[in-house]
Amino acid sequence: MSDGRIALVISDVDGTLVDRKKQLAPATVDAVRRLREAGVPFTIISARPPSGVLPLVTTLGIEGPVGAFNGGTIFKADGTTIERHSIDPDVVRGMFALVADAPVSAWVFSEGQWHADTLDNPHVPNERIAANQEPVVLTDMSALYDKADKVTFVSDDPALLGRLTREGHDRYGDKATIGQSQTYYLDVTDLAANKGTGVEALAKAHGVALAQVAVFGDMNNDVPMFDLAGFSVAMGQAPADVKARADAVSTSNDDDGVAHAIDTMVLPRLGVPARLEAQGGTK
Repeated sequence: MSDGRIALVISDVDGTLVDRKKQLAPATVDAVRRLREAGVPFTIISARPPSGVLPLVTTLGIEGPVGAFNGGTIFKADGTTIERHSIDPDVVRGMFALVADAPVSAWVFSEGQWHADTLDNPHVPNERIAANQEPVVLTDMSALYDKADKVTFVSDDPALLGRLTREGHDRYGDKATIGQSQTYYLDVTDLAANKGTGVEALAKAHGVALAQVAVFGDMNNDVPMFDLAGFSVAMGQAPADVKARADAVSTSNDDDGVAHAIDTMVLPRLGVPARLEAQGGTK
């Protein structure tokens, strides 16, 4: 944990900024406003595509650069791309070969569009909200291998997805970022598309040292930014190993964890008294 003044706050989205229904709570919007009034900018880094992040940017009044695809795409609040890192085609091809006949659904995000091999998957409705678009059904994804921003394999079998994650990382971990953004999502992005590199890029774009950055997250793919930022906060429902890597633990995302972290952990470090109604979480 850094003792330096916090000059930028960066939050993960799903499982952190929004609740399980993918909704942004009024308490969170208000807390971000209070943070901005205290002179500290707030931004987002997410596994979502830009289309799924932009509505949050608008609602929260974010003005600075934002990260999508775990930082693989950095873009301005008006949607203009600053930098973009697509996946090595050989990695995409290899990962599809690895999953082969495994009972998983495949999604490919490419050139602004979400492609799904089937609509018959229980996570499609939530992804419609998260991606803020309708998928294009495509059973053969090979035409997208050389222009994929993110590939996601979807399964509600934790053991299967865990095994595929480990095998994928063993084979291609030196060429791509391979990990789980949720227990049911195995994400593949470019090697530079990870929360650590993404937070470095966002801090640089805001002209802020990493020691002055506070980050919020809930999953293992957030740990790289926990390790780099000056102050890190895990949501209350995060796995124990993720909580152990954070400097502090807030309430859950369904209990306004980001608002609680801003009001009781960040603003007091800026000399703003903690709000009484926000003091019920854990640290």
